Amino acid sequence: MGCAPGVASVVLMSTTGANADPLAALGSLPGVAESVESVRKAVDRVYGHRVMRRRSNEITSEAALRGARGSAALSGADWALEEVRRRTDFSGDDDARVMGAALRLTAEAGQLLSVWRQSPLRVLARLHLVAAATNGDEVGRPRLAGESVDEPLIELPLPGADEVHGRLEGLAELIITGSSAPALVTAAVVHGELLALRPFASHNGLVARTAERIVLVGSGLDPKSVCPAEVGHAELGRAAYLAALEGYVSGTPDGMAAWIAHCGRAVELGARESTAVCEALQRGAA
Repeated sequence: MGCAPGVASVVLMSTTGANADPLAALGSLPGVAESVESVRKAVDRVYGHRVMRRRSNEITSEAALRGARGSAALSGADWALEEVRRRTDFSGDDDARVMGAALRLTAEAGQLLSVWRQSPLRVLARLHLVAAATNGDEVGRPRLAGESVDEPLIELPLPGADEVHGRLEGLAELIITGSSAPALVTAAVVHGELLALRPFASHNGLVARTAERIVLVGSGLDPKSVCPAEVGHAELGRAAYLAALEGYVSGTPDGMAAWIAHCGRAVELGARESTAVCEALQRGAA
């Protein structure tokens, strides 16, 4: 059983002709413009903080750590921040390996910004390779027909390999062609599509959230990577995350709008987290 075709599939299959910028249409869905504006204000608050003028590198580093922790939590490894900060060995049990993968992906994301717009599929393959940290035949490429997926926390219908390949190509074409859609819309579609497809044998959630970060940073919305959406997604909770994802997979306008709004709220919460870090640094408490 595959994903419902709906808006999600139509957007990714309609990259020519009169609908050459299908992502832009998503920006007109109810509530999306308000989400975009709310995100912009939240991001502006962080970048306007006086600490950012002097210590932005520290904020970026802290945001990376907190973002990795949030992404790992959504994949089942819900560790306290201080435990993540303290640990140096992430090769132990499954939770430790998930956390290690999240940290590696966060570190790798900044190295792939220049490649994303030219070769998004290459970036996704690299992200999976980094997350898996193995050299198996199934690593760094989309799954083939008959191959299973280890993503137990996402129980949506799994699209077949042919659908995965077609929609990945459509997604890549959209990224390469570019869009006038706000960065939030593009980031939400990239994130939602990767979660819906689960194109790799494992680590799809971690890869999807890292790809969302790459879009937000590379678009110029969050150029210093100080508004970790992963923090917000974790704060909103796994149940809300999965419910919003079901809206995306449904393909309905309301479902798509709800997913984009959910992603927007996650960015706002990530921005709030870094604003709090700025204020703590200003007080000399961190």
